[in-house]
Amino acid sequence: MRRISIAAMVVIQCAAANVFAQVASPEVAPPATSAASAPIQQPDDLGPKLNDLIAKHNLPAMAAIAIRGDQVIARGVAGVRKQGDDTRVTIDDRWHLGSCTKAKTATLCAILVERGKLRWDSTLAEVFPDLADRMHADYKPVTLAQLLTNRGGVPGDLKFDGLWGKLWNFTGSPREARRVLLEGVVTRPPPHPPGSKYEYANASFAIAGHMAEVIMDKPFEELMREHLFVPLGMTSAGWGAPGGDADADQAQPAAPWGHRRGGEPMDPHDRGADNPEAISPAGRAHCTIDDWARFVALHLRAGRLNPDRSCRLLSAETFDRLHTPPDDLKDYAYGWSRPERPWGGPKGERFVLTHGGSNTMWFCVTWVAPTRDFAVLVCCNSGVAAAPKACDEMSATLIREYLKD
Repeated sequence: MRRISIAAMVVIQCAAANVFAQVASPEVAPPATSAASAPIQQPDDLGPKLNDLIAKHNLPAMAAIAIRGDQVIARGVAGVRKQGDDTRVTIDDRWHLGSCTKAKTATLCAILVERGKLRWDSTLAEVFPDLADRMHADYKPVTLAQLLTNRGGVPGDLKFDGLWGKLWNFTGSPREARRVLLEGVVTRPPPHPPGSKYEYANASFAIAGHMAEVIMDKPFEELMREHLFVPLGMTSAGWGAPGGDADADQAQPAAPWGHRRGGEPMDPHDRGADNPEAISPAGRAHCTIDDWARFVALHLRAGRLNPDRSCRLLSAETFDRLHTPPDDLKDYAYGWSRPERPWGGPKGERFVLTHGGSNTMWFCVTWVAPTRDFAVLVCCNSGVAAAPKACDEMSATLIREYLKD
């Protein structure tokens, strides 16, 4: 098998579907393999397989990667940046990660916990004392841990009192926007008692990110770059629709464009090309497929059941927390779902980590099997109904072909 270490890539290029249930079992320490010592060999090219899926599902473009430990064993891209334009995607293009941002936010908060800046049991009333007198009593004891596991009583829908519209139209800083979101949520009764129910909520992670930036007195986006992106070498990571920071008048698209559910391309410079900045901690990160793999490899190798376990940035105890649901309400942990799959490992050790992400104009998914020291990541620059199907098909193909006993 030809493979390349994730560290060596710096040198070279300084809702998931049930289908997986049917897939047969088949400050920073340096990575275990350094870029200087690792043999630099090209991984298998996934371009042809991706081309077939693009044609089958009528999609603009896709990217995919398979890793074993810190080794990239297969990767590739195929398609065009924008439907109707013949500019091809490249391996250096950035992809929108949607809710796969959540695990990154949880990891950042874990770093701050280990450094004594936050606690898992830090409460909303404690972190936001100036708001405590207006905060609904049920929200005052809600903890950081509850927010990062969607168990804090935060609603999944923010349309009440026109809050979602306010966030769309807000023109202040992202940090100020998250304050608007926080006040809009916690000054009214929660939809159910915190801790009594699991409810998937972007606002829950947005509030957790706001806790971090208030405690550190630095914008969440800067904290993420300083404590996670830079240490992992994720130089392409940023926020919002990829290409939104490029010149809007250039003749060709500077990055893949997202595509609406009807298939229409969405100009990244348009305000509606991504969700409001208030929810960046929940779902607005973008980066290259290689940089996303750096983050996924961090969690893959740190998995409790990984036979070659090694932990960077955080302790083994903290990674165990991040990967483990806190109760039996749901298999959702800290930005990760943790279901069982037959291919995940031997009986009793079949837990995998997974998450999908979409802002309705992009789709991505990752599957991480620590017991098998193996993970796959797939992206598509479209929100059409076929995009998740294509990503699931590609993931299943990679699992069948590259997950060896």
